[in-house]
Amino acid sequence: MKTDVIIPVYKPGRELLTLLDRLENQTISVRKIILMNTEEVCSWEKAACQNKTHWQKLTDQVDFARKYPNVEIHSLPKAEFDHGGTRHQGVQYSDAELFICMTQDAMPADTRLVENLIKHLSGNTAAAYARQLPGEASSEFEKMSRMFNYPQQSRYKTLDDLKELGIKTFFCSNVCAAYRRDIYDKLGGFVHHTIFNEDMIYAASMIRAGYAVAYEAGAQVIHSHDYTNVEQLRRNFDLGVSQAEHPEVFADIPSEAEGRKFVAQTWQFLKDHKRLYRFPAFCLQCAFKYAGYLLGRHYKKLPRALVLKITANKQYWKGIWTEAIK
Repeated sequence: MKTDVIIPVYKPGRELLTLLDRLENQTISVRKIILMNTEEVCSWEKAACQNKTHWQKLTDQVDFARKYPNVEIHSLPKAEFDHGGTRHQGVQYSDAELFICMTQDAMPADTRLVENLIKHLSGNTAAAYARQLPGEASSEFEKMSRMFNYPQQSRYKTLDDLKELGIKTFFCSNVCAAYRRDIYDKLGGFVHHTIFNEDMIYAASMIRAGYAVAYEAGAQVIHSHDYTNVEQLRRNFDLGVSQAEHPEVFADIPSEAEGRKFVAQTWQFLKDHKRLYRFPAFCLQCAFKYAGYLLGRHYKKLPRALVLKITANKQYWKGIWTEAIK
């Protein structure tokens, strides 16, 4: 079946060329790669721009159209970017039966990423997401986070798993995930305006509609971030906002249980490796995460100025508040 890849892009560097090269060398070829390019100044195609965009700087280094003939670029202003809406717009540029959502910093670990992902997309399975591996330079906390959220064992998840897995039943990640277009259209796809979590919100709708979501540990991308404590707070604030905005998914399934499991697993890992002296720093990081999450869940009670100071996505609030955000 035809398979397209959709990637939101912002300030791309040479790592994007590496990603495209790796996608071009998969055991199962992708038909088209759709880049949703968020620009700050103007579209990369407009040579008359006074200041070169990142796209122009990148394409100065390579004959882009010749080297990547199956890449399609659609530019939009940064102010119009939305986690769900921009990806949904990208899906509309595709007529393939299957599509894969990726981020520009997710690097295929081998040539079988596409093959291992799409092999699940038949029968009752509506989506499949990949395992995320930490980069070599990642901190030990980031490595533990990847181990916790992306284990070595693959599995299918349906509504029957809700009692066992809790909120993890709905876990899915557009860092690298494949979807069936027929089911996407039937269910309405990604929510069109959301601060975060468009993948998990859509996964919940799939599972509640009776479909399965596959986690495929054999489909692997290298993707990790060593966020500071303040960055963790901001990210988890937006996570909390997304959960507060979608009580139909999250109201009756608290996320705190997963946090407790992660703390217990990290304690055991550090104990086994005789590194318990790192546990206080880990607890501090968790405190920032949880504070951000709680603030996000109760953002409606916060002053607007504080919301804008905490959030990692100020542009989102333009759709919530009518006044301009400075």
